[in-house]
Amino acid sequence: MKYALAWDDFPTPTDRLPALISRFQADREALDHLLTAPWSPLRRERFREFYTEWHTSLNAVPFDTLSLADRVDWYLLRNLLATELRNLDKEAQRWHEMEPLLPSLSDLIALEDERKQLRDISPSNIAERLDNALTELRRRRNEIEACRNAGAEIARPTVANRAAQALTATLQQLETWYTFYAGYDPLFNWWVERPYHAWREEATRYIDFLRQNLAGAERSDTIIGDPVGREGIEDELRQNLIAYSPEELIAIAQKEAEWCKTELRRAAQEMGLGDDWRKAIEQVKSLHVAPGDQPRLVRDLAHEAVDFLAQNDLLTVCAIARETWCMQMMSPEMQKVNPFFLGGDDIIVSFPTNTMEHSQKRMSLRGNNRHFSRATVQHELIPGHRMQMFAMARFHPYRELFYTPFWMEGWTLHWEMLLWDLGFAQTPEDRVGMLFWRLHRCARVEFSLGFHLGTLTPQACVDMLVNEVGHEPNNAEAEVRRSFGGDYDPLYQCAYLIGGLQVRALHRELVGSGKMSHLQFHDAMLKENCVPIVLLRALLTETPIEQELDWNWKFYE
Repeated sequence: MKYALAWDDFPTPTDRLPALISRFQADREALDHLLTAPWSPLRRERFREFYTEWHTSLNAVPFDTLSLADRVDWYLLRNLLATELRNLDKEAQRWHEMEPLLPSLSDLIALEDERKQLRDISPSNIAERLDNALTELRRRRNEIEACRNAGAEIARPTVANRAAQALTATLQQLETWYTFYAGYDPLFNWWVERPYHAWREEATRYIDFLRQNLAGAERSDTIIGDPVGREGIEDELRQNLIAYSPEELIAIAQKEAEWCKTELRRAAQEMGLGDDWRKAIEQVKSLHVAPGDQPRLVRDLAHEAVDFLAQNDLLTVCAIARETWCMQMMSPEMQKVNPFFLGGDDIIVSFPTNTMEHSQKRMSLRGNNRHFSRATVQHELIPGHRMQMFAMARFHPYRELFYTPFWMEGWTLHWEMLLWDLGFAQTPEDRVGMLFWRLHRCARVEFSLGFHLGTLTPQACVDMLVNEVGHEPNNAEAEVRRSFGGDYDPLYQCAYLIGGLQVRALHRELVGSGKMSHLQFHDAMLKENCVPIVLLRALLTETPIEQELDWNWKFYE
């Protein structure tokens, strides 16, 4: 068994940017360690100063003397700095929108900043600040209720929900602040204990008021989201070097979806179901394993995928990568947001548990059937995310700083497409499983961009997944909740299909022309770590790039 890595490309001594980027990353992590209060004006000001200083220093680097790898890294860092400065502007604007709903909150956010800076405190002054915040919170709630009774609009539901989230985050942060002093400073307890807990109780009630009365959340798990609008989407596309408009990306997704449905009809005919592709999906959903058998299925599917790679000489998979991934089972609570598998160093498997309601068990069984799972295992493990993370830790690891979902998810979608082309699906049921997920990626482009552009509501997104893809209702709702809960970038769900089409176009350009083999292409892509596909193209084709990058690459035919 070979344990040595087959890849042998390491940064050469002439590459200067990696050391510079590592220093930037260490400095940024140090500031992150100090300034932890969410929505802190002080944090925004200090990071603006930090990014501006680095932008000036980077521009002083003699670009013409840099190697191709250094030029890529130079551009990656400049793009990151510009993006972070824009993000600070956006955060300030979002705070400005919700600040009228959060009286005196900025003064309380400053308490944690002052603690982290080790400033001396005055417990009596802190008590006054908390008491004033309590008074202002009650006054503002009374004003809002009076305006609502008069029929006036106070704030958009998305802004009210964002304000509730900001107040929740501050409550959590102030708990850390309070426990730092309480019990260690007798005067702190004497002055602060009562006003602090009184404010917390009122703030907790106010969060419910914001969500239920202003945001319109009927249940605690109501999906609201926070659309970024056209300008926000276009900014994200520029950041990721995608030279298409939102409407062009939606049109691409719709065209790809039609291809999926054509293939689904063909599979349905082979299954004896006419051209009813929805019926084919429903039949495949019933082909799940018995309770307790899912780990065995996942293990066998993982080995099958790795064996296929080896038989077709598609990717270098060393022994350490293959033997060291592990498996976890996803909790019922997590499955409300992630109804399917997650992956990386471990694969996290969705399957019903004894604590679920019967309808939830049924939907989890159907959504994680044999043939859907066959497609997700190779996506999450090898050659998918497991292989990416294994390589990211070993080659150009500093480039993780420049994370883009178009590389991360584009790699996995490229493999889904390539495995389809190479006949990985053995039966029409296997093809239905692969096509279900490919159709799902198409829908992700359409519903995520539609939501952020303001043309689709969260419920319309759920309905699209149920009616146009074939999702179980609970699974569709969980997917939309995951998409708009705030943990993912606005383009993340779009990046699966679009990133996959980018990688597919580059693979066609290099492998289809005979310039590289499958193995050379895939190993080379992993070695470069996480970069926008436009820059990956420059690296793999050894195309010189200039200081003002031309990223107008039209990759879709």
